[in-house]
Amino acid sequence: MSEKCSLEACAVIMAGGRGTRFWPLSRRSRPKQFLPIVSRRPMIVDTVNRIRPLLALDSIFSISDSAQAAEIRRLVPDLPAGNVLIEPEGRNTAPSLVLATAAIYLLNPEAVVVALPADHLIRRPGVFRRKLGAAIRAAAGGDVIVTFGIPPTFPATGFGYIHYDGGEKLKIGGEIFHPVLRFKEKPRLAQARSFLRQGNHAWNSGMFIWRADVFARKIERHAPEFFSFWEKILAALEKKDRVEAERVFRRMPPISIDYALMEKAEGVLVNSGDFGWSDVGSWQAAADLWPKDEKENAVRGRALVVDSRRCLIHSPHRLAAAVGLEDVIIVDTEDALLVCRRDRDQAVKEVIERLEKQGKKKYL
Repeated sequence: MSEKCSLEACAVIMAGGRGTRFWPLSRRSRPKQFLPIVSRRPMIVDTVNRIRPLLALDSIFSISDSAQAAEIRRLVPDLPAGNVLIEPEGRNTAPSLVLATAAIYLLNPEAVVVALPADHLIRRPGVFRRKLGAAIRAAAGGDVIVTFGIPPTFPATGFGYIHYDGGEKLKIGGEIFHPVLRFKEKPRLAQARSFLRQGNHAWNSGMFIWRADVFARKIERHAPEFFSFWEKILAALEKKDRVEAERVFRRMPPISIDYALMEKAEGVLVNSGDFGWSDVGSWQAAADLWPKDEKENAVRGRALVVDSRRCLIHSPHRLAAAVGLEDVIIVDTEDALLVCRRDRDQAVKEVIERLEKQGKKKYL
């Protein structure tokens, strides 16, 4: 099947996150999605390049705050200026996608919207595009929302799960889609192990595909508390009343699209996301992805590693020497240094919280 897709479709790249787990490299002024975490290019550039063979550049949108929008324009200069959508403040993915989908609805109510995070890794982009083309066809043809479920490889407690009907299936564009029974929040370890044993559970990829008018109907039916905001922001955008659009946006509950809609919606289909996905959610995830030496050390920059195992070292500005270390993360930047155990990398969020409480904004 050709990677070119003749259906009218748009991608919305969600680029408004802060990427706090990648501190001190990731900062408010240059968060994770603008950094070369898994390749030599910023993650958002990889995301755009990944879908370019399927969607024309003028069909690709981004959404972020104004400062991040300026960086997007710098990194992806060929993206049409009108496609760089700006949210007045970060309020999570539900308000963000209401605003973006409303903007596309005014262009074409039947356009298929592909909502993608800016900072994920896909190791098999050709497979991803083939599956995305089939998902676009599925969303274009019916009153459904489509998502990708990542086949779980271990009982993760840091991901939400999708419970799907493993018996019933639809074949669209050469791909198999299963009806979603329910979305489940991040589980405890025992429950995650149970999900793996049951077999008909997948990790929630955070990618969603819907037709713009179908999204409006799903919001009205399953998330009525958001539907009034949808109507008001749609009216404001149609009148080009930016002040009113911003006012409505700021009143929307700051929650994820998962909580706002997906956990309540009926008519959701899932396709297997077996295309080499990673959310690259922490330094430990990066350590698993970077090339390693014979002792499983992952190094970027200038480092001398002696009798050390399973360490990640990022030191582009000066020589870092690691002696006799195991399972340690070292990230050196011009003004801050992180040293932590690999199994404590999620606690980097606590560093951010303490810096905020102490008013040390220059490190954020």
